[in-house]
Amino acid sequence: MNYILDKSWSDILKDRFSHEYKVELFGWLEHEYATKTIFPPKEKIFNALNLVPPQKVKVVIIGQDPYHVPGQADGLAFSCHNGTQQPSLRNIFKEISNEFNIPLPTKTDLTTWAEQGVLLLNTSLTVIEHLAASHSNELWHTFTTEIVKILNELNQPIVFMLWGNHAKSFLPLLNNPNHLVLTSAHPSPMSVKGFLGNGHFVKANNFLVAHNLPPIDWRC
Repeated sequence: MNYILDKSWSDILKDRFSHEYKVELFGWLEHEYATKTIFPPKEKIFNALNLVPPQKVKVVIIGQDPYHVPGQADGLAFSCHNGTQQPSLRNIFKEISNEFNIPLPTKTDLTTWAEQGVLLLNTSLTVIEHLAASHSNELWHTFTTEIVKILNELNQPIVFMLWGNHAKSFLPLLNNPNHLVLTSAHPSPMSVKGFLGNGHFVKANNFLVAHNLPPIDWRC
């Protein structure tokens, strides 16, 4: 199986993991894709990283795992390939609409965010069809934790948006004063009251502008 990973990321990551870990991770992935229906498609596993090389990261949004329904997962956290507006994404759009006084965004493919430097990183990069969190394991957690550590080490200003307790678990890794860390409840319907009104998108743009970086156009 050919796992495509942007060279700038692979160069940074090549010495961060043991040979044994890489053999175990990719051997497990090959077995899972060969024996089950796994999302996203294998060529999209590292889509979030491939669209945003480390030197271009301006905002990081951390999700949990890909959508587990056919046709939705595209390798970007909260993004939906087939146009289905999942409840959490709908609430994210409500917050953007309120903050910028614009119509509700409707395009559920968030590639345009990634192209502007928004890293939409799920903690687990794969999932079994119809089984949420089925690939939430130490193999993926080790990988994505290392990604967060690398981002924390970068000197360029980065905004981290940590929504919900799962994303907040990465807080101890984020100690670089060059970065802005924003936290709130998760945008899922169960906790949305603590998410709406957090002002994260305006705060992120203000931070970027203050550091002479272009703001993100959050419209889709």
